[in-house]
This record gives sequence, C-alpha cells and structure tokens, in this order.
Amino acid sequence: MGESRHIPGPGRSLDREILALAVPALGALIAEPVFVLVDSAVVGHLGTAELAGLSLASNVLLTVVGLCIFLAYTTTASVARLTGAGKERAALQSGIDGVWLAVGIGAVLAAGLLLAAPLTVTALGADGDVARQAVIYLRWSAPGLVGMLVVQAATGVLRGLRDTRTPLVVAAAGAVLNTVLNVVLVYGVGLGIAGSGLGTAVTQVLMAGVLGVIVVRGARARGASLRPHWAGILSGARAGGPLVVRTLSLRAAILLTVVVATDLGTVTLAGHQVVSSLWGLSAFALDALAIAAQALVGHGLGAGDVDHVRSVLRRCLQWGVAAGAVIGVVLAATGWWLAPLFTADPQVRVAIAVGIAVCGVLMPMAGWVFVLDGVLIGAGDGRYLAWAGMATLVAYVPAALAVAAWAPDGPSGLAWLWLGFAGVFTAARAVTTGWRARGDRWMVVGA
Repeated sequence: MGESRHIPGPGRSLDREILALAVPALGALIAEPVFVLVDSAVVGHLGTAELAGLSLASNVLLTVVGLCIFLAYTTTASVARLTGAGKERAALQSGIDGVWLAVGIGAVLAAGLLLAAPLTVTALGADGDVARQAVIYLRWSAPGLVGMLVVQAATGVLRGLRDTRTPLVVAAAGAVLNTVLNVVLVYGVGLGIAGSGLGTAVTQVLMAGVLGVIVVRGARARGASLRPHWAGILSGARAGGPLVVRTLSLRAAILLTVVVATDLGTVTLAGHQVVSSLWGLSAFALDALAIAAQALVGHGLGAGDVDHVRSVLRRCLQWGVAAGAVIGVVLAATGWWLAPLFTADPQVRVAIAVGIAVCGVLMPMAGWVFVLDGVLIGAGDGRYLAWAGMATLVAYVPAALAVAAWAPDGPSGLAWLWLGFAGVFTAARAVTTGWRARGDRWMVVGA
C-alpha cells in the first residue's frame, strides 16, 4: 500500500505524478465496462431478445451499483485528506468503516433486487421475451452486489493512499476470470443468459475477498481496529448522502435514455446496449484522470497546498481533453468494424456504428467534465455536485422526451438519442462544474 507523499510542483514532475496514479487506475476503472462488454459479446450471439434483455438488466444493475459509488469516492477523499495531514491510522480506520458500510448496503440491495426484478423490468417498459431475459440476468447477478460494493470501498481506500496498482492487478485478474466463466457457463454448461449473470457475480465476490484482505493487512500494520465503529460508519453515510443525490441524477439520465431506447424499438435498444457499453468503457478510461485528481486534490487540501491543487486542476484538465480527443477519434474510426463483434443483425450493426460515431465527436467534452467531477469530489464538494446534478438532469429531460416523440427506430433514432445524452446532458455538466471550479469556495483545507 502506498505511502503519503508531497504533491510535486507543476511541469514534468506533476505529469509523472498524475500518470503514475492514472495509468494503473485506468485498468481498475474499466473492469466494470469490460465485464458488460464481455456479457454483451457472449449474450449477443444468443439472440436479439437476449441482448435487449441484457441492455435493460445491466443498466438496472449498474444503476444500483452506481448509486453506491460514494463508497469509493468518500473513502478516497477521506483517506487522502487524512494521509495529507499525516494521520495514517485515522485514514485506515475510516477505510475499514467504509468497507463495513459496503457490506451492509450490499446485503440489503441484493435481497431487494432478487425480489423486485420483475417489477423493475416492467417499470422500464419491457415485456415478453425481452422482459423474461432481463429478469433472469438480474436474479442470477444480484448475489454479487455485496462483492461489487466491497470492491468499491476497498478500492477507495487504496486510491486515497495513492496505491492504484493493486486495484489494477485485481481488476485485470477479474476481467480474465469473468470472460472464462461467462463462456463456460453460457455455452459450456448451457445456462444461457443466467450463466452470464452468475459468472459476473462469482467474479465480483472473489475480487472483493482479495481487496478486503489487502486493506485489512494495511489497517493492522497501522494499528487501526477491524471492528465496525458506528460513529465512523454513520459519518461516512452522511458524507455520501450528497454524492448519492449527484449519482442519482446521473443514473436517472441514463435510465431515461434506456426507457427512450426501449420505446423506440428493439433495434434501437439492442444497439444502445453496445454503444452505452463502449461509452462506459471510454468514460471509465477518462475517469482514470479524475481518480488521480481526487487523490492529489484531497491530499493537497489536507496538507494545505492550495497552489499545487490549482496546478493539479489545470494539468488534469489538459490531459482530460486531450485523452478525450484521442479516444473519440478511435471510436469514430472503428465503429463499423466493432459492430459485427456484438451482433449478426445488419440493422443493429448500422445503428451501433452510427451511435459510436456520435459518441466519438463528443468525447473531448466528456474528458473535461469527468476531470472536473473528480476534482470536486476529491475536495469533498458533494453538496454542490448534488445541486448541479439535479440541474443538469432538468436540462436533459426535454431533449430526451423530444427524441422519444419524434425519432424513429433504428440508426437515426439511436444517433438522435446519443446527441441528447452525450451532447445536451454532458454540456450541462460541463457548464455547472466549470463554473464552480473557477472560484475557490470548494478549496477547503485541513483534515
């Protein structure tokens, strides 16, 4: 586990510090989108109904997990601030409390999803075979929720200690295991879409076990208690409240997009599953820079280094826009070759290629947004992010409803849908986070 270090000055040393955190974080961050892409590729060859059902189910599952991303964010910010202030024992104690909170929330959510899967799928507008496939996937993957949330909390602890390499190793091993289990269970054992859900659940639980052991060892080495401290758990829950609201606004926008895709038709919904998976993969790649910003900003504010925090902000933004431009070009250029990997349906292939091209054009703006989001999270500015998130959702709803009313099923409908989500919604986030970062109210120093 990494030790606290002083934030370097601007220039090449700062670039090295950012990349030393961001590059390993990239591998860990893309684990979840890779899981979804593997699921999409494996399940997509079972049929269009199975792929459409996976689209609904995976978005529900990612929404549940996404609403709990505060488990990673709050532990990263808290641990980084405390280590910046030289309080490593308190930092690890905060991390242990975060892991316990993850276990409790995960158990409750897993039970709720098992019971509510049919109602959830119906509420999203699905019926028939598509709904049946979605329910199957949700019920087989639900037991893995505890593992998913523990992975978030434990990863947050390690990021706060500036150790992004360990989550990378665990995530890489998990991605390989998930691929093998999906192929074996779906086709070898013949479980169909249920095998895909089960394989992902097993992988997540094993990843949680490995990361949990590493965090426990670090806590013992620093004299932190392994027992749950209710004051610390409640403090983490309170700190995470605004981030839940912020994440709820993001997931509400994503679910609204899924509902519109479902309403437009099976071709649009199936294509949306692949495009959203590739967008998620790209977004998590850009979020690697946001993770570096979180750790560096939290550590800098804890140590009172305001000037270096500003340097981190400027440099990470430059990296974010540049990385978004590169990723955008790659996506736009490869869409036609990627589409056949996911489906044999020619209409869905065209829809995927067109949707990916739209995402590619808008990716540099996404890089700007994700970095600013990470900076403000690292600073503990959750209350502002909650209000800003709701404002951006309000701005997006009319665009999504317009697509639902006027766009057709197929490639053009999917293009308009992604112009609304990746364009209107992301632009609203860029304005709200950019305005906040220009001031200094978010730069609160100390542990």
